[in-house]
Amino acid sequence: MIVITGANGTLGSLIVQRALERLPAGELGVSVRDTSKAAAFEAAGVRVRAGDFTDPASLHHAFEGADQVLVVSAAIRGPGALAANNAAIDAAREAGARRVLYTSHQGASPSALFPPHRVHAATELHLAEPGLPFTALRNGFYASTLAVAIGDALATGVIAAPADGPVSWTAHADLAEVAALALADEGVLDGVTPPLTAPELLDLEQVARILSDITGRTIARVVVDDEEWKAAAIARGLAPLVADFSLGMYLAARAGEYAVSDPTLECLLGRPATPARATLDRIVAAAR
Repeated sequence: MIVITGANGTLGSLIVQRALERLPAGELGVSVRDTSKAAAFEAAGVRVRAGDFTDPASLHHAFEGADQVLVVSAAIRGPGALAANNAAIDAAREAGARRVLYTSHQGASPSALFPPHRVHAATELHLAEPGLPFTALRNGFYASTLAVAIGDALATGVIAAPADGPVSWTAHADLAEVAALALADEGVLDGVTPPLTAPELLDLEQVARILSDITGRTIARVVVDDEEWKAAAIARGLAPLVADFSLGMYLAARAGEYAVSDPTLECLLGRPATPARATLDRIVAAAR
């Protein structure tokens, strides 16, 4: 059996959907915090069990009988994220899984300027420790984050943010398809993968130009001083720690940590990756 965690989330749910296209439902299980939200998967024949990374005892039942477990990284800020990821990996192995997969990030590095990517790097080390088969899927920067990056630009006509840099914005759907492929065909991706990224690199100035083209009106890109941006974010109600956390994304992009493009994703998909413009099209359509 293959167990997928976080199946009620954006990425996890898409992975289950893609896995169902490749594997019988009876071979799949999901581990979720709220089983009531996974009723559709249960109706399709997928095994649904409650599991919470912060309650390792619950994971032993959720992972029971699993040959493979895909651990979707914990959506937790701060030091608790690493402990949660490691607890899920340990529980998978204690349950007898012979292979563990983990959704890491292209920016994973112990020196990363964006804190979550230092967590990914540390989780990868823990994943590799026992010398057992594993796959760390180094996913590209999720294109859906563009909605946060452009802020209220569709209303104001301005993307006002700290200095940034090129990012290989990558669609959740493409990454989910590759994850499902890795589960169904164990020889496809082993160990730490190459960056699973779309080929196009865009900074926010280029994003502003695409938005201008989509909307038919000028969207300008204005660079805001880091401290001014942080103060404005706090004034809008963002907690200081969260503002610092968010600033890290711009610092990392500015340092070129996301200026990475690799053909692996498109080779595995057997088609072109979804362009960032498609995500921007959806953002604009939703705002209308």
